Amino acid sequence: MTFGGLRGRTLLAVFGVSAVALLLAAVLIAMPMRAQLIMAIERNLIAETRLAAALLRERQTDGSVAALDREADEIGGFTAARVTLIAADGRVVGDSAEDLAALETLDNHGTRPEVIAARQTGMGVVRRFSATLETDLLYVALTVAHPHVEIVRLALPLTDVDAQFRAVRRSLLVALAVALGCALGLAWLSSVLLARRVDAIAAVARRYAAGDFSAPARDQGGDELGTVARVLDDTARELGRRMRELSLDRARMEAILAGMLEGVVVVNPDGRVMLANDAARRMAQPDGLVPGGHYTDGVRHPDIGAMLGRALAGQTPDGIEFSPLRDPNRTVVARAAPVTTEGAPGAVLVLHDITDLRHADRMRRDFVANVSHELRTPLTAIQGYVEALQDDVPPEPEEAARFLEIIARQANRMERLVRDLLRLARLEAGQEPVASSQTDVETLFADVTTELEGALEAKGQRVVTDIEPAARTLRVDTAKLHDALRNLVENAIAYAPPSTTITLASRRAGGAFVLTVGDEGPGIPEADLSRIFERFYRVDKARSRESGGTGLGLSIVKHLVEILGGDVKAENRKAGGALFSVTLPVR
Repeated sequence: MTFGGLRGRTLLAVFGVSAVALLLAAVLIAMPMRAQLIMAIERNLIAETRLAAALLRERQTDGSVAALDREADEIGGFTAARVTLIAADGRVVGDSAEDLAALETLDNHGTRPEVIAARQTGMGVVRRFSATLETDLLYVALTVAHPHVEIVRLALPLTDVDAQFRAVRRSLLVALAVALGCALGLAWLSSVLLARRVDAIAAVARRYAAGDFSAPARDQGGDELGTVARVLDDTARELGRRMRELSLDRARMEAILAGMLEGVVVVNPDGRVMLANDAARRMAQPDGLVPGGHYTDGVRHPDIGAMLGRALAGQTPDGIEFSPLRDPNRTVVARAAPVTTEGAPGAVLVLHDITDLRHADRMRRDFVANVSHELRTPLTAIQGYVEALQDDVPPEPEEAARFLEIIARQANRMERLVRDLLRLARLEAGQEPVASSQTDVETLFADVTTELEGALEAKGQRVVTDIEPAARTLRVDTAKLHDALRNLVENAIAYAPPSTTITLASRRAGGAFVLTVGDEGPGIPEADLSRIFERFYRVDKARSRESGGTGLGLSIVKHLVEILGGDVKAENRKAGGALFSVTLPVR
């Protein structure tokens, strides 16, 4: 570039104007700067003096010179200024720059100009030479409502102002030098941007850099510069198209991974996490699987490390089952495979939570074992008594009648078990529709009591009811609620001792009905409270089998109440016995 050309002349003109403007601005700023700086310091010192006077008013002392001098020292610690406390007779009773012994040697300050001005107008501001410190100082004196101090005076050496001014002037010179350099650079840039076609190319490049590839490019002409512009334009558009495709692919992949129940972790050859979905973080350490971190921070299991090591070596190891350290009750299956993508080797780890499957399988095995046991007991009894009846020597008629009675009782027990199993299956499958109707709670309690009257009389038990006026009627499927209450009362009859009372109650609690069945039995052990609604679970297995129970009643109650949109819970009464509460929404 030559200075005789357009760009050179433009560079000199712009730089010259910028330099003159910067020099003129520096002179105009520097001239009033010291005065403005002194004024600003004066305002700050006045504010600090008022603050010192306020502190002195608030903090009353015993009036001794030692106490007042301590006050001056403490207030002086809050500011860079010298604090002087002057009594009404002009004596200095406190000074932050002098010790207690030196106070007695100080001159009477009653004739100082700032003190005289403060007594006349309430505040005195004076700049003068201090004979004590042998330097120019700025004084601010203010009257204060204090029983032992009339004037609070703050003093600040003006040598600090000069030092600050020199520092500001140095900063100004440095800023001026930097600004001149920037001006030179901007002048050169301005000369470059004079070319309209270069400016058009820069504008198109900026638009592409912002991600806007939609607007058509301008005609760049037919010369070499136009050819370069068109090539750049085509390249940018192609890059934009590929970036959009990559963004769509990444968004699609992230959506798929986020919706997966399986946890997916991708690691590079160094074991660093490149990608991990939310499911993997839930199964591992929540804060461990972060991009760039090592996978061992999230999956702390030696078998996982060995499996990923084989996968990174190009092998396909067998899957393993393990329990996460933070949740040993869960079971997770882990599988790893090598990633053979060109240029991006690594391994992928897939975690599948099979806790629910294991739990379902365990429940299935328990269910089959319980059903087999419950059916085997009556079948064994029936088979034994049938063989006794078929012996070569027939039993006596009375004994044969007793055998037949036992066979009938065991057959009825099997029939009840099969009936309860079928109903429980229908409830779990949602095959029993709900038909709501207005239900009278007193009538409902009476029907349940009447139905179980024989069992109640056999044990000498009685039923009492307690129905609040606001809970006399509710809208619900009467038949299902009747069956649920019947099972609860039947359970209370079986477990409560003879000649005790069973209480049926109904009340309103907020926006729900609460129906309770309480007994005076031994209660439920705390360890069994969370499991009594499971199928075939019995607190006292011997007693429940003697009473002919199937072990499915409370499980049926739970499903019936859930179908009605409610909840059932069991607890122990403070006075003794168990209390079952059925909570139903108000409809």
